Amino acid sequence: MIQPLQKDDVLVADICSVSSADTSLHLWWLGQSGFLCQQAGARLLLDPYLSDSLTEKYAATDKPHVRMTERCIAPEALPPLKLVTASHIHTDHLDAATLIPLASQQGGITLLLPHPILEEVRAKLAGAPIELIGLDAGETLELDGWCITGVAAAHNDLKRDELGRHHYLGFLIQRGGFCLYHSGDTLWHSGLVPALAHAGCDVMLLPINGNKPERRVSGNLNGMEAAALARACGARLVVPCHYEMFTFNTESPDEFVAACQRLAQPFQVMRCGERLCLPQVTTGP
Repeated sequence: MIQPLQKDDVLVADICSVSSADTSLHLWWLGQSGFLCQQAGARLLLDPYLSDSLTEKYAATDKPHVRMTERCIAPEALPPLKLVTASHIHTDHLDAATLIPLASQQGGITLLLPHPILEEVRAKLAGAPIELIGLDAGETLELDGWCITGVAAAHNDLKRDELGRHHYLGFLIQRGGFCLYHSGDTLWHSGLVPALAHAGCDVMLLPINGNKPERRVSGNLNGMEAAALARACGARLVVPCHYEMFTFNTESPDEFVAACQRLAQPFQVMRCGERLCLPQVTTGP
């Protein structure tokens, strides 16, 4: 099994070592599409999957979810935070076995998620101290100093409810002069570049596991597409995710790396539990 670069107490110590006065943007990859963000003392947790709930659920089926990377941290061990996202209903992005113990330990959290799944999630998380706040593509909310705009995601289609609101979202996130894009699960669609090209993304967090119908799950960008999207949007940096979690639904980052190098797109491949620090960009004298 792949070992995280940092885990448990070591990972917590690294997170807590970042001063609240530090204005850089810090990101820790927690596996799959989960990231912890911190800027100027505020923390935002993106799509965490920190349990073995899917491995247990599918153990006796014809689609076993065999874990590849050891869990880097238990949800109840995370340092203080209040704001969490869930880009869509799938368990590796919205996991009751992660969110309920997290919320209990934190004394309550706020979960930002697509409007159409609110009632289903309310039932899934019943009794937990979690405030649910809905978001749609093109809608912007400011929460705890984080300015978050929904971006439509195609997984595999641009699914909408009867009011036209999207079931699958990415998040365009701004704070302290930084702009971060977390795509959630998505394929390339015609609305992505127009929504992102003028945002000035400092970092894009994009899936690279691809879209293979034989896996019998909805697909994502592959490595080449992730690199091309970042390049088309002028990203300062792109980081791959959504791989090395389950053996049946993963890809090597090699294609992504080769494509980034060919396109002259800056990138960083992270290990689970690793921290990325983006300093403020200064211009002029």
